[in-house]
Amino acid sequence: MDALCKTFGLTSRVALAIGIAVAFTSPVWANDFYKGKTITMSTHTAPGGGYDTLLRLLSRHYNRYIPGEPTMLVVNQPGAGGLLSLNYAARIASQEGTWLALVSQGLILHEALGRPGVEVSLTKFKWIGNLNSSNNVTATWFLSKVKTIEDAKVREVTVGSTGAGAITSIVPAVMNSILGTKFKIITGYPGGAAQDIAMERGELDGRSVNQWDGYKSLKPDAIKNGQLHVLVQIAMSKEPDLPDVPLLVDLVKGDTLKENIARFLSQGVSASRPLAAPPEIPADRLALLRLAFDAVMKDRQFLIDAEKLGTEISPLSGAEVQRIIDEVVNAPADVRKAFLEAAKH
Repeated sequence: MDALCKTFGLTSRVALAIGIAVAFTSPVWANDFYKGKTITMSTHTAPGGGYDTLLRLLSRHYNRYIPGEPTMLVVNQPGAGGLLSLNYAARIASQEGTWLALVSQGLILHEALGRPGVEVSLTKFKWIGNLNSSNNVTATWFLSKVKTIEDAKVREVTVGSTGAGAITSIVPAVMNSILGTKFKIITGYPGGAAQDIAMERGELDGRSVNQWDGYKSLKPDAIKNGQLHVLVQIAMSKEPDLPDVPLLVDLVKGDTLKENIARFLSQGVSASRPLAAPPEIPADRLALLRLAFDAVMKDRQFLIDAEKLGTEISPLSGAEVQRIIDEVVNAPADVRKAFLEAAKH
């Protein structure tokens, strides 16, 4: 693409449009499979959370880049920490390319740890792309007496979770093990929106995991007014606007075992909003959906709408997501074993 721009003096957007037009005339795109059809996209959370917001944003633009411009439908399938939605996509949903799922990031680690419930390995799914790679953070509401990660080591901190397989259960358990924190996990919340409400009315101290971008999108006033206290970042590098909030990996420096556990966790959540097609989708339709996804991520109106929502778009390609999932699920046995022991606490 860069060479095309330099040779003909084209802008990157014009070059992208030409590339898509050329691709759509190739044999891969020759059929009109999606014309008159509906693509259903599911999320494992209830309406109103970060996953739901991003998926509905994608649904408003995705079909413009898919030949035949199918109708887009978003459905919510909360339950079992994301396992319900994942297993439905694997076993029950159409495998022809008309059902996609925005998968819970916690399930990548869930499978890597050998926990039950994943009926078809995530490595078998066909990954289309990742919408956002904003850092995961642990935060408390201003009503809580816990304001820092050090406070969490001396006071009990109640946090919500959708279920045992969810990242919202895994992260606090691991931090209790390697940091000595006192997170108490309350399961049964249908999604992030419900946890936010519980946090704001004092039922929970905070949320063990949420994307920083999600807070910036849905709670800008709370951030501005100092109502949200970010304790730690679960990532390999800091968010530019959180320079004073420690990384989990930095809090355990000097202890090789704990460093390995923190790094495994941080890498495991790096694909935080991954979109999957079922395992048996035909290869040509997967290629089509991946190319369309990549194009949407550069679409001007899509990015404008994302900005209006306060949502950052920092995508990964389908191939990159596939690599991350393969590496985490197939991580060295000793690393996975150490992490599993930590997650039991």
